[in-house]
Amino acid sequence: MEETHPQQATRSRRAHTRAALLQRVGKGPLLAPTNRWWEDLAVYNPAAVEGADGVVHILYRAQGKDRVSRLGYATSRDGVTIDHRSPDPVFEPELNGTSEQLGTEDPRLIRMGDTYYMTYTAVSFYRTADPHAEWIPSAPPSWRVRIALASTKDFHTFTRRGVLLPHMDNKDAVLFPEKIRGQYVLLHRLPPDMWIATSNDLASWQDHRVVLRTRPALWDEHKLGAGPPPVRTPEGWLVCYHGVDHHTVYRAGFALLDLEDPSRILGRSSEPALEPQESWEMVGQTPRVVFPSGMVLRGDEVYVYYGGADSVVGVARGSLHAILASLRAI
Repeated sequence: MEETHPQQATRSRRAHTRAALLQRVGKGPLLAPTNRWWEDLAVYNPAAVEGADGVVHILYRAQGKDRVSRLGYATSRDGVTIDHRSPDPVFEPELNGTSEQLGTEDPRLIRMGDTYYMTYTAVSFYRTADPHAEWIPSAPPSWRVRIALASTKDFHTFTRRGVLLPHMDNKDAVLFPEKIRGQYVLLHRLPPDMWIATSNDLASWQDHRVVLRTRPALWDEHKLGAGPPPVRTPEGWLVCYHGVDHHTVYRAGFALLDLEDPSRILGRSSEPALEPQESWEMVGQTPRVVFPSGMVLRGDEVYVYYGGADSVVGVARGSLHAILASLRAI
């Protein structure tokens, strides 16, 4: 039987006594593996964005027995019921290229006009001559992990726009859904913190600086990273992010960034808004994980789409008013 650390047990008891900001919708996962060869092992870490027609478009990471990550596609009109699910992957790695031999992982989506932009993690092998100085500690040392960008208008045909930060291993990259002061803005993750950068053209990025740091003795003490792209609210940019403690439990919380200067933090969750409790969040490829990666705002309702234990897709819902009220001023 797995030993429970006293601090972990205290956090678990606290989770059951406080009112959760996000409530799971339904009695089980929103999406689970099927018998199709490319997604019969796991489906998880979904991107979600609402189209101009009110449909929620979902791209999710899928793995079959070959363990290569491809992207599946589903839609939902009410945000919690799947209306359509593609029988085939809509985005696959370029196995003959240099950036994606091991897969395309963990998409995030924004909509600008009639175009959807997708950031994702491109995973490949380092060549013998490549430096490993920027290696992410959580990945095998031979893996090359980069942030890449693609765009689409219909979720069937995608245009690859290349690797965004070619000289560093990186993950958890999200674009803001609009320009700020005439520039594109990106959140990304160099362990263990969340960083921010700006660009004039979506190709060259500068002004890199830390925006959100880990906090000792809290749920995000070990490392953290951006979840879904930020959502504009009257109070500021709402950021949902994952935090990891020293027991490798992944939880979800929120931060609020200034609308005109998103490097400025206005508020932050002192307690997680969602943490693993259901069996499909506690047991899977990576146990004890909720990994938020999609968020849709409809009126006062916030829908958060997340991966459970690196195996399934879940959705939780909460009140925007309550979430904003919960954020501790910085």
